Amino acid sequence: MAVSVIGFIGSVFSPWYHWSGRGNPANHCCINVATYGRGGRFAMTDRGAAALRATPDALVVGPSSMRWTGAALEIDIDEVSSLPLVSRMRGRITLVPQAITSVELPLTLDGAHVWRPFAPSARIEVALEASGWQWSGHGYFDANFGTRPLEQDFSYWTWGRYPTRAGATCFYDADRRDGTTLDAAIAFGRDGAARQVEAPPRTPFKRTLWALRRETRADAGTVPRQIKPMLDAPFYSRSVVETRIDGETVQGVHEALDLDRYAQPLLKPMLAVRVPRRRGWRF
Repeated sequence: MAVSVIGFIGSVFSPWYHWSGRGNPANHCCINVATYGRGGRFAMTDRGAAALRATPDALVVGPSSMRWTGAALEIDIDEVSSLPLVSRMRGRITLVPQAITSVELPLTLDGAHVWRPFAPSARIEVALEASGWQWSGHGYFDANFGTRPLEQDFSYWTWGRYPTRAGATCFYDADRRDGTTLDAAIAFGRDGAARQVEAPPRTPFKRTLWALRRETRADAGTVPRQIKPMLDAPFYSRSVVETRIDGETVQGVHEALDLDRYAQPLLKPMLAVRVPRRRGWRF
């Protein structure tokens, strides 16, 4: 089993935000929740500014919220999953970082996009109101910030975070529209200390059901493989992938994003089926 929660202010993958002209990020906010495994669900409701409350320690979007207690991130979920499995998703997820990093990585040369890996290694406690969805496991916590649409600056990127014996290693690779590339490899110790490392080669592996190309870093002679499918969309893939780094076989979450595909206008009505719009809210 696995779970993913993303808080958005300016929901970058919302067709409603795109159609609005992206002039008011606060008017397109969301807490996206996806559960993977038996009884898995997906909720991504685009909400208006009336649903948003943000403070230095909390993000509240309608009925769901994230709150930093000083030692843990507490996520309270109260959402309705989208088609085809419409149902209520309720409960709490608690994430306890092993350490907090001070790393910020600009993804473009002008710093218009930034990746912030707050906790590359953490423990999570999942307590959802669904049979079998009470468990604990390994997790992580990061964030992305940007001032321009992703498809304006990137054509393709992949990201992977792989737990290792020493902590965790993250790879961020991107093809930028200006012809340059991002090739970032950062190893994190259990204490949160970060250091840039030499990455093994970019290595392609099996495409998704939507024929989305995928690659990640792997020692020479190793072909990465998908261990668990998570999210498979025409322009985006999230999965658990096994690869080999510096002689160590590791399994971690991998993402691939094709922004040429995402930029296609015909894709937006398809997304609207999975991402409903709710403008009003009263606290």
